[in-house]
Amino acid sequence: MSRRRTPPPKDLTDNLFLVGPMGAGKSTIGRRLALAMKRPFIDSDREIVERTGADIPLIFELEGEEGFRRREAAVIDELTAQKGIVLATGGGAILAEENRRCMNERGVTIYLRTSIDQQLKRTAHDKNRPLLQADDPRARLDSLFQIRDPLYSEVADVILETDGKPVPVVVDRLMRELTQFQERRS
Repeated sequence: MSRRRTPPPKDLTDNLFLVGPMGAGKSTIGRRLALAMKRPFIDSDREIVERTGADIPLIFELEGEEGFRRREAAVIDELTAQKGIVLATGGGAILAEENRRCMNERGVTIYLRTSIDQQLKRTAHDKNRPLLQADDPRARLDSLFQIRDPLYSEVADVILETDGKPVPVVVDRLMRELTQFQERRS
């Protein structure tokens, strides 16, 4: 696990990257945040689907998780090179050190943290999540959390809990957190 040495200068003119587990609200909150900040919104998973013409479960079926992660890394490298965007990443994007480096160097990263109970509630009927097609989704989410939470925390400039909060409240709180982040950096 890599640790930051001297963080690069960051401000709110940088890209904003949303990371966190599936069901944390990255896409929903990202769209609202982008609208509030008058920025383009991009969802890396949706971008992969549009480019390949295949949904994520099919990519997993044909290429395995490793094949999907290669595609994801290429898309994240390209998207993070843009300026002034809000990017919602897939839940596993932080697994690749190169993705974490891109986010660290090219913008402000926001970890949307949520409980496993909330994840289960938000993803219960979603068949587009191949990693949840398991006999015990709770155990699977717990296993993913154990691996990924330290990586989300490592890459995060801002951490925000989303459990039990309506989207407008989360976006408002996030705007305040980003303003405070910028003030601390000034």
